[in-house]
Amino acid sequence: MTVIVLANCPAGLRGFLTRWLLEISPGVFLGAPSARVRDILWREVREYRGKGRALLAYQTDNEQGFAFATHEHAWHPTDHEGLTLLHRPAPRPPAPADPPRQGWSKAAKRRRFGNR
Repeated sequence: MTVIVLANCPAGLRGFLTRWLLEISPGVFLGAPSARVRDILWREVREYRGKGRALLAYQTDNEQGFAFATHEHAWHPTDHEGLTLLHRPAPRPPAPADPPRQGWSKAAKRRRFGNR
């Protein structure tokens, strides 16, 4: 079993993948090609993805029963004690805000001291 997930990829690439896989949802392809065809498809996806990103998951003989690969994706496969996990980078902390200004605002000065 092979699953390829595309995001923000050209329509031509999606059409190319429908020759061998079923598109069960927009950008999600499912099928059971041979390992050779799967590798050729993945090579084509990496070459013609445009500005998009791709994820490949396929059945294999290991503890998890599957393996996966990513291309131009924020999450990266990481080996942890024999298991392949997806490493999700931590979100960037927000930029520090400017400290509040000291003193009275113009509106507060007008209220307190009147319009002078």
